[in-house]
Amino acid sequence: MHTNRISPARKIILWLAAALTLTLFAGCDAVTLTNLTPPSTPENPSQIYTFSLRLATRTNTIPRASIAPHIIIDGQSHEMKKSTIGEGIYDFEYQIAAGREEVAYYYLVNYSVEGNSVQTPGEVYTEVTRLKIVSRYVLSLEVNRGPVGARISILGRGFTPQDVVVFDGTPARTVMESPNAISFYVPALAQGRNYRVVLQSPAGNSPVGTFRIDTSNVNVSPSSLNLSSGSRQALTFTIPNPAPPGGTLLDVATDVPESVIMPEVIIPQGQNSVTVTVEGGKAGTGNLFLRGFGSGEVTVPVTVTGR
Repeated sequence: MHTNRISPARKIILWLAAALTLTLFAGCDAVTLTNLTPPSTPENPSQIYTFSLRLATRTNTIPRASIAPHIIIDGQSHEMKKSTIGEGIYDFEYQIAAGREEVAYYYLVNYSVEGNSVQTPGEVYTEVTRLKIVSRYVLSLEVNRGPVGARISILGRGFTPQDVVVFDGTPARTVMESPNAISFYVPALAQGRNYRVVLQSPAGNSPVGTFRIDTSNVNVSPSSLNLSSGSRQALTFTIPNPAPPGGTLLDVATDVPESVIMPEVIIPQGQNSVTVTVEGGKAGTGNLFLRGFGSGEVTVPVTVTGR
């Protein structure tokens, strides 16, 4: 029988190779990275955004001084600094050009692993991630309930004149006040129930919240109108409670638009009633309709005779 013996020198080489392999694997397993940066963030005027990383080591074979975290943004490497909010957290502030909607980045951490009086370099990195810059967003409804016709504000950012507030698919009259505020009048829909409110625009839809249309009544005096062409008559609308901030819009329609000439009806803030002047147009017979009050609709008969 013939046996090949391994020389002492070869044994040492094999042992060192095995030790080095174990050290490398231990280093990879011992460093964990957690991305603390949210997937999206509202646009801010300075265009500076903070990227945050949590780094944890599970072994004492990695010297703290050897850990060097970096963030790679747009192909450029930037050194991250220790955060003041906690141990093992690193931050980097990056200014993004105005108008950009997203930015791609990933984290890369270099370190050394100590073993058998030898320091072996290692690195670990994350997947490429995209941060979305949101230039348009809804913060909140001013209130979440009110009667038909109440003017309600929405706060946010990035509003445009093309935006329309929708109640379960029904458009509400919408008024843009500024890029950070938009208002709508509660539409004449069924009372005593909740509606899903969405802000629609060419850029897409943004959920706003849930709004409840409360029950309310309105009194119209006189209860009918008899006019001649060119004559005028006062018409008073009264609601039970003072109108909220922004006033209360009464959605008055008619089936004889050529016979009735009248202005928009808005009860001013803090008041219970408003009086408008109705003028007779062409001869005709029909009605004024006020939707969303009482049993659902208030009707005022109108008769206009020729001179």
